[in-house]
Formats: sequence, structure tokens, C-alpha cells
Amino acid sequence: MFRLSLSKVRGLVLCGGEGVRLRPLTYYFQKGMIPIGAEQKPLLEYIIRLLKLHAIMDICFLVGYKAEQIHNYFNEGGRFGVRLTYVYDRRGFGGTGGALLNAYRRGVIRDSDETLLIYYGDILSNINLSEMLKQHNESGAVATAAVVKGYQVPVGVADLRNGRVERLVEKPVLDIFVGIGILALKGKALKSLERLHREKQEMDLMRDLLPRLIENGEPVHAYVTDVFWYHVLSTEHYEKLN
Repeated sequence: MFRLSLSKVRGLVLCGGEGVRLRPLTYYFQKGMIPIGAEQKPLLEYIIRLLKLHAIMDICFLVGYKAEQIHNYFNEGGRFGVRLTYVYDRRGFGGTGGALLNAYRRGVIRDSDETLLIYYGDILSNINLSEMLKQHNESGAVATAAVVKGYQVPVGVADLRNGRVERLVEKPVLDIFVGIGILALKGKALKSLERLHREKQEMDLMRDLLPRLIENGEPVHAYVTDVFWYHVLSTEHYEKLN
């Protein structure tokens, strides 16, 4: 299994949001602390165990809403064999991009040579992170986004001609590549994030940073995989998962 130097890879887990679409559960739980599976372990525990499996031991939780639930359960990570730190969201640094820039400003990300493995805290997967990081490192990409092929539309889709329905397909699977909320970045990409922050206080990594890197001519690659992944997006998704 491929291993980058542990001092050069840092895991960053985005888990600061309020989880509005998971209400009323998230009135009481932080989204990442919602119990999953037969053993009812928090969603974030599955993420931590996946990162550890691929030797990503230095992990930072980017937290905000109900962060105390996360800290009280995981503490500094010793029980899970990893090193955990926490960066709290702050005003003026909105969105996933803002949370990452806030961590950089707080000194969590040390230098531009560091590789950042960013994992959205509401994603379950068994993705091979070692393979993804190997591709990212060897390709010279500034950013590598994990994608899968095929997206199931959650509603029926109609083909129309002159107002007449010619075909109706219930929840079709579209032949497109879809990002799954897992991203590898070189630390130098944060320079583009700094420039973006001068234009807007709320930034999204997928919506704002990756397009800006592409516009600037930076190499942005895809790690194409067919692994299991599941977005715990809403109460409906949560019920189906369990």
C-alpha cells in the first residue's frame, strides 16, 4: 500500500455545518455524531477509521455547530490511534472554502509542500485513499477530486416533444461523473483561496476553488473510482442507510 510521508499528509474533515436537511435530528445531534449501523457508532468514527487505515494519522476537524459533542467523544484521538486537533469556524470565513482558509490562517496547515486530504463529514465510503494519494502525487496535480460514474436522479424524468410526454423514466441513472466529497490538495492551492477570499467571505471548495484553479491553468485531476459511497444528506437518506 502506497504511503506518503506522514509529516506531509494532513487529513481535514469538514464537520461544522448545522445539518439543516437532517432536522429534527440535528436539533439534538451534530450531523457527524448521528449514529450509524448496527453498532450505532457516530458517522465521523467511520471516517476516522478509514483515514487511519490509510496511515493518515494527523487529522483536523473543522468544527462549528455543536462542536462539543465531537470533542467530548474523540478528544485528542488517542482512543482511535490518531492525532486530532480542532479548528472552530469563525465569522467571515463561511462555507467549506472558508473553513479551510480559517485553518490555514490558524497555522494548522504548515507549508505549501503539505498534501491535504479533505473529507466532507457527511460522506461514508470505503475509497482507497492510498491509491488516490498515489495518483495525486505522481500526476503533479494541484487538486484531485474523487469521482464516480453515474448519478441517480431522485425524481422521474420526462422527454417532451411539443408538450407531449414521449418517455417517462423513474429515477434514471445519468452517465456523468459525480464528485463524492473527497479531495486531495497541494498546500499551494491555498494561495488561490486567499485571493478568492478578497472577493467573497463565503467560499465553496467545489463551486469556487476548483473552477478558479482551472481558470488559472492549474492541473486539476479526477480520481475515478467505483467504490461504495453514501451521502448522509437528509433524514430520508439516513433512514435508507440504516
